[in-house]
Amino acid sequence: MTLTVGHYAKALKLEIIGGESGLSNAIKIPQLTRPGLELAGLFEFYEKDRIQLIGSKEITFFHWLSKDDQTIRLRMMFEQKPPAFVLSKNVLVPEIFKTLGDEFGVPVLKSHQRTNDLFSSTLNYLARELSPRTSIHGTLVDINGVGVLIRGKSGIGKSEVALELVRRGHQLVADDRVDIYENTEGEVIGEAPEILRKYLEIRGIGIVNVVKLFGASAYKESKPIRVLVDLLTFEAAEDYDRLGLEESTERFFNTDVTTVKIPITAARSVPTLVEVAAMNARLKFLGTNMAQEFADELTKNIQNKSKK
Repeated sequence: MTLTVGHYAKALKLEIIGGESGLSNAIKIPQLTRPGLELAGLFEFYEKDRIQLIGSKEITFFHWLSKDDQTIRLRMMFEQKPPAFVLSKNVLVPEIFKTLGDEFGVPVLKSHQRTNDLFSSTLNYLARELSPRTSIHGTLVDINGVGVLIRGKSGIGKSEVALELVRRGHQLVADDRVDIYENTEGEVIGEAPEILRKYLEIRGIGIVNVVKLFGASAYKESKPIRVLVDLLTFEAAEDYDRLGLEESTERFFNTDVTTVKIPITAARSVPTLVEVAAMNARLKFLGTNMAQEFADELTKNIQNKSKK
């Protein structure tokens, strides 16, 4: 789907001041620009394919210009037809913005946010909407601030594990299908398709809404994925990691995500194991590797005994 200025204006609740005929203009670049140099008359670096943000600094400089310079420079910016102009909360919109917006079909939008907040929220929105996406079969939960993507063959119990984790106070992000995109290199974000948000599919019970069952705190719209947990049917002949020293990852876009393989048997509490995997990953992020500490201590004891 093409991202349009109309979608952007609706998502950020922007007021349409002028140029309404250009709301179908496509937004293709996940950045925006503040055209201070252009207002000063330097157009060699004008990024006309980006949304143009006008904050307090830009509008103050604009009012320092003569009326002729205001008209000439603003017209040069509008006639190259950027997707839109958006003005922050404390900016009083000069009438010429509306006039030129209507003339060239370039929307002029007004935000309720201050400049820095508007800049950040626009960048986040554009990154989310314009970044390459893919879908993964699995269930994504937020466990004590750690995004855990649970995978496994159909019927292995991913949704049931998520249900128990939500019951323990953790948050569901997506079940069955997880849409992922790379916000920045090193951070992959997961979220649910719109139609599946807040829902879990439990075999034998059906579709349940976790918000209605457990309250609003049981659901989160999106979450960076930090750990990938693969649920596997236990095989006696398989050589599973016993110490946790092996570090394996899987690459999504340009980001490597830590993976953990958990074999399932009737005697194992899978929700607890997934919970511990998340807590262990969190400790590693903070610089504590319990498996490595154990290995180092074991090596130290062996060396001390050898000396004796």
